[in-house]
Amino acid sequence: MSSMKLGVNIDHIAVLREARRVNDPDILEALSVACASGAHQITIHLREDRRHIQDIDAKNIMMHSKLPVNLECSIDKDILNIVSVLKPHRATLVPEKREEVTTEGGLDLFKYEDEIAFAIEQLHDSIIPVSLFVDPTIEAIGMAKELGAEMVELHTGLFANLFAMLNSSLPHSNHSIKELMLPRYELASKLEHSLEALQNAATHAQKLGLQVAAGHGLNYHNVSYMMDIKEITELNIGQSIVARSVFCGLAEAIKEMGRLTQRA
Repeated sequence: MSSMKLGVNIDHIAVLREARRVNDPDILEALSVACASGAHQITIHLREDRRHIQDIDAKNIMMHSKLPVNLECSIDKDILNIVSVLKPHRATLVPEKREEVTTEGGLDLFKYEDEIAFAIEQLHDSIIPVSLFVDPTIEAIGMAKELGAEMVELHTGLFANLFAMLNSSLPHSNHSIKELMLPRYELASKLEHSLEALQNAATHAQKLGLQVAAGHGLNYHNVSYMMDIKEITELNIGQSIVARSVFCGLAEAIKEMGRLTQRA
C-alpha cells in the first residue's frame, strides 16, 4: 500500500490576516504549528492579485520551513520569475481568474499548451519539479505527460461539491450550488461517476510514470474516499483544516486530518 502525504495549505491563515490588514494571525506561526503537527508538506498559492499570500510571505516560508514547500502559481510570466528565484521544492501550475473565490477547475492544457510548455521549461531551468493541477480526464493526464510535468494534482472539486450537496446542509444554505440542485438518486449517480473519473485518471497517470496528488474541497467528511484510490500519494488540504482550527486549534485540526489520511 502506498503512503499518503498530507500537504497543509496555509493560505487561509493569510486570508484572515488580510481581512483586517494586520499581522495577525502570523503566517510563520501557522507554518511552525503545521511543521510540528504532522504535516508532510506546506502548500501556498501566490496569486496574481495577492489576495492572501504576499511575496514576503513566500520568501519567509521558503527560508524557515522545515518541510518541503509546494508553491501553487499561475503561468503569468511575472509570477514565474518570482517562483524561479524562490526555488520551492515543487511548483504546481494552476489556472487563475481574478473574479473567482477559489480555483474552480483544472488547467486547460490544450488551450494554453504553448504557455504551459514555456512555464514548465522555465521552472525546469531553475531545477524546480512541476505538477499540473488538472481535471481528472484521460486526455488531460496524457497531455500533462507530453508537456513534461513530473506530477499531476487531480482537481477534486466536482466530487466535493456532489458529496456536499448529497450529504450536508449545503442545499439549504445561501451557498447551494444551483446546477447541482438535483434529485438525490441523480446526485448519488454523479458522485459515483466522479469517483470513477478520479480513479481512472489516477491509474492512467501512474501508468505514464506521473506522481499523483489530489486536492480541492477535501474535508473531514469526504477525504476517506481519496484513501481508496491507491495511486494518489498526496493530498493538499487547506480551507477545511483552517475552518476546523477555529474550534479546536490549528495543531489539533492538522493532527485530526493526519489521522484520517493514514494508510497502513
